[in-house]
Amino acid sequence: MQMKIFLGLLLAGAATIPAPAAPIDRHALVTRHTVVLEQFDPKNPLSVGNGQFAFTVDATGLQTFPDAFTNTTPLGTLSDWGWHSSPNPEHYDIDHFNFKEYPDLYGRPVPYADVPGNVTTPEIKWLRANPHRLHLGQLGLVLLNTNGQPATPADLSGIHQTLDLWNGEIISHFTFAGAPVAVETLCDSDQDAIAVRVVSPLAKSGRLGIQFHFPYGTGDVRTADWTQPSAHTTVWQPAGPEGGTFLRKLDDDAYQVTTRWSPGATLTHTAAHEYVLWPQPGTDALELTCGFSPSVPPALNGNFQTIRHATARHWQEFWRTGGAIDLSASKDPRWFELERRIVLSQYLTAIQDAGKNPPQETGLTYNTWEGKFHLEMHWWHAAHFALWGREALLENSLGYYENILARAQGTAQKQGYAGARWPKMTSPSGKESPSPVGPFLVWQQPHPIFYAELAYRAHPDPATLKKYATMVDQTAEFMASYATWDSNRLRYVLGPVLQCAQERFPKNHTLNPTFELTYWHWGLATAQAWRVRQGLARNQQWDAVLQDLAKAPIGEGKYLFNETTPDSYTNPKWNMDHPAVVGALSFVPGPLIDLPTMQRTFDWVWANWNWPDTWGWDYPLLAMCAARLGETGQAVDALLLDTPKNHYARNGQVYQRDGLTIYLPANGGLLYAAALMAAGWDGAPKRNAPGFPTDGSWSVRWENLRVAP
Repeated sequence: MQMKIFLGLLLAGAATIPAPAAPIDRHALVTRHTVVLEQFDPKNPLSVGNGQFAFTVDATGLQTFPDAFTNTTPLGTLSDWGWHSSPNPEHYDIDHFNFKEYPDLYGRPVPYADVPGNVTTPEIKWLRANPHRLHLGQLGLVLLNTNGQPATPADLSGIHQTLDLWNGEIISHFTFAGAPVAVETLCDSDQDAIAVRVVSPLAKSGRLGIQFHFPYGTGDVRTADWTQPSAHTTVWQPAGPEGGTFLRKLDDDAYQVTTRWSPGATLTHTAAHEYVLWPQPGTDALELTCGFSPSVPPALNGNFQTIRHATARHWQEFWRTGGAIDLSASKDPRWFELERRIVLSQYLTAIQDAGKNPPQETGLTYNTWEGKFHLEMHWWHAAHFALWGREALLENSLGYYENILARAQGTAQKQGYAGARWPKMTSPSGKESPSPVGPFLVWQQPHPIFYAELAYRAHPDPATLKKYATMVDQTAEFMASYATWDSNRLRYVLGPVLQCAQERFPKNHTLNPTFELTYWHWGLATAQAWRVRQGLARNQQWDAVLQDLAKAPIGEGKYLFNETTPDSYTNPKWNMDHPAVVGALSFVPGPLIDLPTMQRTFDWVWANWNWPDTWGWDYPLLAMCAARLGETGQAVDALLLDTPKNHYARNGQVYQRDGLTIYLPANGGLLYAAALMAAGWDGAPKRNAPGFPTDGSWSVRWENLRVAP
């Protein structure tokens, strides 16, 4: 009966609870969270972008003082398509890596790209670091004192910088050497291009210009390598007096940067890979558009004013459509901070996380984890788009799974499984990266089924079923074959060998983690629902696994983190990292989860977890569990929990640690949780905002959100 109810909920699609009738003043909602900075702040750089390209700036509106950001958030110009691989004279390839074999439950050897003891060799280092996202070029102001010396950050005064969310523009004002400087910075919404307008009396005296500086590639956090000028080339190709193209070549990779500027401006070559654009003498303004492309130079979309108007139209349309949550009538004084986080997170994920490839955890700002992306984090970056009525931004990246399907199938086959085993730390190629953790993770495996289900709930039609049928089928095929039949206890089990989402447990001894078991059940049941929708017979093997999959392990009335740690609640070394056990009733809808048992589990986690050792998406994970349990006060508290890794800076970014100063999975997770709490979930109480308290402290008005699974 429980299975029938669950499938019925799946088939119910995206029916919504009616939102309050009074329309939200979306302009007021967005503009009350306009970001304003009034000092040079290396911890709060601002960005513009279009989802597949982003440009991050300092207080000058450009990348004028990048050295000031070395230990905070490096200023980058990154794209979805811009990747680089260092020379590989040894011909390292993951397909020829010395895979280590681990026995499964019955001793069958299964090969993995392991790094025993976390030892780094030249081969491992190259495979992990290549390819990496490429910093496409640094654009900064040249500001010269009367003695010809360049400015420093300390020379700026009167700083007033605004991120105009409503129009998608950064407006920067400051004073240097007694002269005002105004800079407007835009990203073209349709092309990977920056448009800049600079106005200052300094332009008339030849003391202000715009510098282009092109680096070599690296997967390191700094993202730009300035130490190898002979390892790459920059060739200037003029196209008349008002622009031209920089031809860039880095080893086997190439791209182009096309420019257009104000009449009378001149370009000078000042050093290797370094050029300065000077305005026409006697004028106080300089305009520049600069487009980036992997091959054919883009035909830039007009001048600065044309792009400015188009960008404003794009962002106003973005804010006027899709979902919205207005908390301004709430009595709880925390309403403003929660609403601020929600608004800024919409902007940040839209400019950083909506490309054709899954994003890295620092998006398109700078590199982390050698400049690659992690597929278990793809959910936290992009699943929320579907609940906010922007499913196209999620679906932009779903073609990636089709692109790497053959490789994922090869991985599964190499290990003796059916279907497709999706990688963890990877790149556009879909190749796995050697690691003592990544190749053993499995909780990213059901994600593609979740994405397909979100897409179907947004547009439940045969075209959607056809589009994602193979992705769903091959994901489920692997999941069913990965579950091992335990002939001793007559059940299907997960692991060993397995690294669960709470990365604290030995991979070769971990069996049946609660979160993974529950997600496995939900994923296979959803895949069966997809077969039914297509008029196909149910897959008998999937049903066999669903029928006899091990139940989530319980000890002392609470869900154990996994079956092999009966000391889950007595050994303090386990109560850190991700509290994944509550994820079984969170974004995962919790099939077969007993609510009283999860309530006791949640209560213990809330009271005892080592919160400083968590990550930014753990708080929305916790909030969604609380909401489904009816603990609405704690759901809000979880989103605003005062812990080191849950602080949202002025620019909306979430610091995790040095080297990981922004963390977009936190922003995306917050948005999914907020939508679930406002619009509800399948089977939620039939009232407005079922995830928020009903004591009058919170007034939640929402529009155009979808009910979560």
